[in-house]
Amino acid sequence: MTTIFDWLTVALFAGLITHFLAFSVRSDVRDIAFGHYLLLSVACACANWLGNHGWGWLAILLLLTGGAYAFRYLRAEPELPIH
Repeated sequence: MTTIFDWLTVALFAGLITHFLAFSVRSDVRDIAFGHYLLLSVACACANWLGNHGWGWLAILLLLTGGAYAFRYLRAEPELPIH
């Protein structure tokens, strides 16, 4: 872990794992979209590789795109009020 991209992508991946674990223990969740988590994990790995090989601007763009994707598709649905 020598570059900022190493630290940044590992931190984002740790957040992704934490979100997955927190979301998977909910009793009302039947289908977990593993594809979303897999895609974001690959995006973190690719951004790390790009950043370590001199493509910092592309790595940052990929991380920002992945963050927007995560915000869009991995948000928890709002709880419905019980009447």
